[in-house]
Amino acid sequence: MRKILIVGAGQSGLQLALGLQSRGYEVTLMSNRTADEIRSGRVMSTQCMFHTALQHERDLQINFWESQAPKIEGLGVSVAAPDSSRAVDWVGKLDGYAQSVDQRVKMAGWMETFAQRGGQLVIHGAAVSDLDYFSRTYDLVMVSAGKGELVSMFGRDASRSPYDAPQRALAVAYVHGLGPRPEHPEFDAVRCNLVPGVGELFVMPTLTTSGRADILFWEGVPGGPVDVFKGVKDPSEHLSLTLELMEKFLPWEYARATKVELTDANATLAGRYAPTVRNPIGRLPSGGLVLGVADVVVANDPITGQGSNSASKCAASYLSSVTSHGDQPFDEAWMQSTFDRYWETAQHVTKWTNAMLGVPPEHVLNLIGAAGALQPVADRFANGFNDPADFENFFYDPEKTNAYLAEAGAAAGA
Repeated sequence: MRKILIVGAGQSGLQLALGLQSRGYEVTLMSNRTADEIRSGRVMSTQCMFHTALQHERDLQINFWESQAPKIEGLGVSVAAPDSSRAVDWVGKLDGYAQSVDQRVKMAGWMETFAQRGGQLVIHGAAVSDLDYFSRTYDLVMVSAGKGELVSMFGRDASRSPYDAPQRALAVAYVHGLGPRPEHPEFDAVRCNLVPGVGELFVMPTLTTSGRADILFWEGVPGGPVDVFKGVKDPSEHLSLTLELMEKFLPWEYARATKVELTDANATLAGRYAPTVRNPIGRLPSGGLVLGVADVVVANDPITGQGSNSASKCAASYLSSVTSHGDQPFDEAWMQSTFDRYWETAQHVTKWTNAMLGVPPEHVLNLIGAAGALQPVADRFANGFNDPADFENFFYDPEKTNAYLAEAGAAAGA
């Protein structure tokens, strides 16, 4: 039986651990927190998982909250005009629904399941020196802890990392009491509100520790009017700032948020990081090698909502690479090819996310505007969140965009 160590108990680490465990591998999982500490701790993310990522969980039969979590059937885009009215407002329908489960609920539940199924769970914050020791006793060590000392083992890939500084200041609040969008009260949708030059507000339904809730997530251009959360420690002050900014820039979203309250005392989060692609292989002082997983090696800004989706897709890709390798050594060549296989999908996420962080060119503005009049364009854009590779066909190249819009317009007029 092959012995595998996974360091980090997030979406990718736990999904991979449970997947390998189900295939008969002897898996040890290291987490710096217990399940109870995770469940009662601070919110960690704004996860909205689309169909492909959710299917990976179904395939492993670990979709424990699917019946409870809101079914997100659409993805809407609104663009604020200078007078704070809506210059653009539409919603695309998803081919398969998306869902969001608070990672405090999911990671704690998955961690307990892993232990109940006989997995070895070690509660310990790992340092490089620990991995140096463990690398000699395991056939494979994978690092899926995307923050802290361990990430420094994986060098930045400058050719794939155009930004060396954070492109957005992030601020998250989980709330109860948000009203529906009056124009589409009949189904749940993620709402992407764009305020040119200022930032973005995302609103998404979720399942949290206290049941159904909604996430209010500001992404502010650094140094701009939304970049005001640094140093704010009081959750109620964080929520007040969130709502003040909504009232100022996005009055249509503020109108349904006048009665909201935080879901719990740990329902806020703020921070920033530079989007970075890293080399996938970490070298230990003794010469041992470790493989980086998910956002350890490909960390994108959350503006396109891809973090947990990418983590799920990476775990599924790595699971396939491990299980198809038989009893051959997990050497450097295998590690590189395993990452390269994942990069075939991840590169599309990175390209699209980095494009969305910049000032949109005219043809992209035309595309977003046209989606308001042409429902098939809105639907295709929305479904790109599930399969970002499709953006190659109609998003980046002005000629492809114009040809697609002409075709869509002709079909609508037919």
